[in-house]
Order: sequence, then structure tokens, then C-alpha cells
Amino acid sequence: MMDAMTEPARGDAHVLDLRGMRCPYVVLRAKKAIRDMPVGDTLVLECTDPLTVIDIPHFASQTGHRLADQQRRDGLYIYWIVKRH
Repeated sequence: MMDAMTEPARGDAHVLDLRGMRCPYVVLRAKKAIRDMPVGDTLVLECTDPLTVIDIPHFASQTGHRLADQQRRDGLYIYWIVKRH
């Protein structure tokens, strides 16, 4: 895993605070956010739902985007997804 201070991907980062939100709404919000981003930019998801450890990697894989990193810090799940297309 990458250090919290390093950026795991190139391009601009778009942070989406999804704390308190449960899946499937986390994935739906991520899908909507990444749709309007330029290719190469990074979507950073900040989540509290533990099920995101399954749902977010699956979302990235199914949509063809790259899950650049994922971390867990004191109940906060953070994901960096790079838009590929």
C-alpha cells in the first residue's frame, strides 16, 4: 500500500466523501462521479461501509477503470480509482 501522503495516480484527484453511505449507493455515486471526469484523472472515495472492500474493487474491474490503491485507516476505507476511458 502507498503512504497516505503520496498520490498513487497521475492526473487531477476528485475526492468523493461517502462516509455514512451504504452500498449500493456508494457504487452508484462513484459511477456517476467518474462518468464526468477526464480520462487519466483519479477518483478518491472515502467510505465507512466495510462492504466497499468487495464492491469497489469489483466496480473498478467491471467498468475497466484501474484501482490504483486502497487503504483502511481507523474505520475509513479509501480508494483511488483512475479513469481509463
